[in-house]
Amino acid sequence: MNILDIFENYNPDIINRPYVIAEAGVNHEGVIELAKRLIDEAAEGGAHAIKFQSYKAETLAVKDSPSYWDLNSEPTTNQRELFKKYDKFNKKEYEELKIECDRRGIEFLSTPFDIESADYLNDMMPVYKISSSDITNLPFIKHICKFGKPILLSTGASEIDEITEAVELIGEMGNQLGLLHCVLNYPTLDENANLGMILDQKKKFPKAIPGYSDHTMPGTMEVLKIATLLGAVFLEKHFTFDKSLPGNDHYHAMDRDDLKYFFSDIDRYFLLLGDFEKRALASEGDSIKHARRSLVINKKIKANQEIKSIDLTWKRPASGISPKYINDVVGKKALRDIDDDEVLKWDMIE
Repeated sequence: MNILDIFENYNPDIINRPYVIAEAGVNHEGVIELAKRLIDEAAEGGAHAIKFQSYKAETLAVKDSPSYWDLNSEPTTNQRELFKKYDKFNKKEYEELKIECDRRGIEFLSTPFDIESADYLNDMMPVYKISSSDITNLPFIKHICKFGKPILLSTGASEIDEITEAVELIGEMGNQLGLLHCVLNYPTLDENANLGMILDQKKKFPKAIPGYSDHTMPGTMEVLKIATLLGAVFLEKHFTFDKSLPGNDHYHAMDRDDLKYFFSDIDRYFLLLGDFEKRALASEGDSIKHARRSLVINKKIKANQEIKSIDLTWKRPASGISPKYINDVVGKKALRDIDDDEVLKWDMIE
């Protein structure tokens, strides 16, 4: 599945198969071989894309920048201090990772957090992802829109008027849009997931393709499954090769096995969903013939006798005249004697 195909072929009237983005972020911890391992395992798990994060700590946060994550799992209390640990990659490293993605048949994405990374990523990606944290950064959104590519925009910690401003700007710039519901908690408790907000965003922004960026614990991956059934097409979730590793994004991330489990279950969901256009199925043929009813004579009728409504009832099977034609039958004469409990057929009446 190609992400540009999603933008081209999205149908708002059905439940679409999801496009799954493994959010590797900086779980490579600045080691290129670990980044390649993340690509390989995401591909093995069935992800359609893997996404990294491109930034430099100095351009992302001031020196005194307090944390907003669970300090029990990630004890670093300063944003710049944390980001400095993982901002080792530049254009050269991402070009190498793009080649690895192409080799493994998985699409390469990376969220830019500054002008420099937005510029050098342009030649590597089919679409741009904009973080929830930049939803009010309108000049940065405008810069990214100038590349003319579709935008994936997360809406964590955002009010509707803030989302509207960003959506209107992107629309004015002429970019296609995927709008991802998100809750900006690391991790997001199940009771804070608020998947119903996907429906509100669909209603309020009907021109955007809906999605969901998930920060809940992976568990049985049911959160992503429910999001899919609510209409989310783009699904993004943090990804790691080892959930037991310390750090901000490993412990609440999914891994290769979680991905495989998700796709196995979602395949069954779509098997159950089947077609989205109501019709009778070939497998229901016997039911149509034997479970539906026919008009039946409820007392013996003589030849040339006029058939009255009191002479008729309806019973299975459907081998005779359908009850829907009762008004066409009443008043007609029998062409022969018709026995009690006999299924009425057209060749029995005038």
